[in-house]
Amino acid sequence: MDDGTVAGAPGRARTLLGFAVFGLFWGAWGGALPAVRAHADVSEGTLGLALLCIGAGALVTMRPAGAMLDRYGARVLPVAIALFGVCALLPALATTGAVLAVALLALGATSGAVDVAINAEGVRAEASSGRLLMNLAHAAFSAMVVVASLLAGAAQAAGVGVGAIFAAVAVLVVLAALALARLPAAEGRPGAEAGGGLRALLHVPAWLAVVGAFTALAYFIENAWQNWSAVHLESTLGAPPALAAAGPALFAASAATGRLLGQAATRRVEDRALVGAGAALAAAGTLLAALAPTTGVALAGIALAGLGTSVCAPVLIGIAGARAGAAARASAVSIVTTLAYLGFLVGPAAVGLAADALSLRAAFAGVAGLALVLAALVRLAPGR
Repeated sequence: MDDGTVAGAPGRARTLLGFAVFGLFWGAWGGALPAVRAHADVSEGTLGLALLCIGAGALVTMRPAGAMLDRYGARVLPVAIALFGVCALLPALATTGAVLAVALLALGATSGAVDVAINAEGVRAEASSGRLLMNLAHAAFSAMVVVASLLAGAAQAAGVGVGAIFAAVAVLVVLAALALARLPAAEGRPGAEAGGGLRALLHVPAWLAVVGAFTALAYFIENAWQNWSAVHLESTLGAPPALAAAGPALFAASAATGRLLGQAATRRVEDRALVGAGAALAAAGTLLAALAPTTGVALAGIALAGLGTSVCAPVLIGIAGARAGAAARASAVSIVTTLAYLGFLVGPAAVGLAADALSLRAAFAGVAGLALVLAALVRLAPGR
């Protein structure tokens, strides 16, 4: 298959724009989260509880979103992103913990639907064009996260309020939704089987459970580093706060780079071999960062972990979409992303609990062990 980095085939431009605008919000969110907390006037503990509402909302909507995509087709993606754009403004308007929690529940619900919709558009584009796309699409997300995070930080330094930042983001997201509605979608219309999606939300074929479990491991590793790298650099290695803050940005930049390289590698490397190699590199990088004697060595390990883990989830989601029939492709993606999201949510909490019981070094050594498990067992996943 051609790696097809040109966005000319139907569905490719929609996929890349969808991933980019998704990264735009989440990058701005990460950069402006302290300002959201200050505006809502909540403690760190209250903020932590409120943030759980994002995951709760997403988990509720992911599976139904897949069924809706299979039933109604291309029109779902721009609607989902438009609703996400409206909800993007809500957290910046919250002035109490309760209001913030409700806003984040709505944000999470629309975010979960968008996550499924953009991945489903990507696998449909791959199926209709024969060109692999998922690593490039996820690279667009990672790159935009870095850019938007830096822009949000610069805006705050210039005195721009949190409301204005998220109003601008919301406008851009809604404009992107309008553009998506006009761009050509991947070929493939809902079939007669699509109506069964709503009646079978709880049915998970065994092969999809396997792919979902492996994707959950990849997300576990990824979000563990995104959430705990700065803490590890500052508390374990004594890095100054400004340098420690570079940890998440370095991981995201490495992930974007890894996905661009992975997009090219998909032409020459079999899917499961690519995931296995990426997971092995992630394990090596994670262990290096966990045991690092200096901040510089830890940063090198974080970069390797980002490069390695970056290719795992896009390839596995691509496998799910490729193996599913055309009428159930989005439902298959929704099953995998729902299971994967559990790993995304559990990862940071598990690292925190392990750090409390043992140490942060030991916790990350455990994460490296999980990466090795993924590298060793991914051969059990089905091929395309």
